[in-house]
Amino acid sequence: MGRADGAQGNGRGKATVKRDPVSKSWRKQEMKRRDMLKLAAIGAALLTTTALLTSGNAYAQDKKWKIGFSQVTTIEPWRAQFNKDILAEAAKHPDIELIVTDGEDKTEKQVADVENLIRQEVDALLVSPKESAGLSGVVQQAVDAKIPVFVLDRNVETQDYTQFVGGDNKLIGRAAGEYAVELLGGKGKAAGNVVEIWGGMGTQPAHDRSNGFHEVTDKEPGIKYLLDKQSGDWKQDQAYNIMATALRNNEKIDLVYGHNDPMAYGAYLAAKDVGREKEIKFIGIDGLPNEGVTLVNNGELTATFTYVTPGAEGLRQAIKFLNGEKVEKTITLPTQKITKENSAQILKDNGL
Repeated sequence: MGRADGAQGNGRGKATVKRDPVSKSWRKQEMKRRDMLKLAAIGAALLTTTALLTSGNAYAQDKKWKIGFSQVTTIEPWRAQFNKDILAEAAKHPDIELIVTDGEDKTEKQVADVENLIRQEVDALLVSPKESAGLSGVVQQAVDAKIPVFVLDRNVETQDYTQFVGGDNKLIGRAAGEYAVELLGGKGKAAGNVVEIWGGMGTQPAHDRSNGFHEVTDKEPGIKYLLDKQSGDWKQDQAYNIMATALRNNEKIDLVYGHNDPMAYGAYLAAKDVGREKEIKFIGIDGLPNEGVTLVNNGELTATFTYVTPGAEGLRQAIKFLNGEKVEKTITLPTQKITKENSAQILKDNGL
């Protein structure tokens, strides 16, 4: 995601929802929520394994290159898949030592992680920032230390890095907007009430996904937006609270656009808890087979758009650069619209 931070928005909408903890419907939803976190647990286990592998001196001495990777968090499903992909790619290259750190979803922790990797004199640094502005300074420190830096997924506010690898979030947002217009009646005729749930307000992907969406939907006078900028911080539970409030305040909601699949699904669960999920279309972004694609196939999300994790490609590019080959300044990863029409085949292609 080629990004630079945009303007700040309003705070998050919150609501307290009381439930009967022994009800069957709630138990089923809790089981589904736990299923969606399994991938995160796998990613965390893989991360621990990597840390153990890279700690042995004998292991490190066999390596040609030492590459550091600063990940913002390991608990979100997309981030877990991100780590899984980069670790799988690293296993194909016996001449590298990959050091993976977990920023624990805190900018200050991630800054400290990168500073530690700089002190370890890594041959190359891969970083996926929590916030563009928050990581710009330490990325510049790495550049000043003559370490090639490969920025993944979210960009930083300096152009001195070696390469950026990620999806085009504005393009994905436009694709989501085009499909929303189609769902709401078609170009020139679209009408309906839309709830947009933002990702982190300090991240450029959220701004790009919103801007791309509005480039299309704002041309339709029949489309009304029900919320000011409401941040779900990319998290399912926060999106649930935002949607619960929106449902209480609005008798008619036609479509929800969540900046990622967990938030779109959180909105779906809030609507389902009050029996209104069938009257609303839900669009998300990420398109992980075990997450968004499965939710679309189950009829819980109407559509998702793939946001390919950049870890494997980023590592390949870093190795290419270290071996003396030229690399492009920017690599843009492709996207794909996933609906009920193609979700089953995608699951089949992924062994699901």
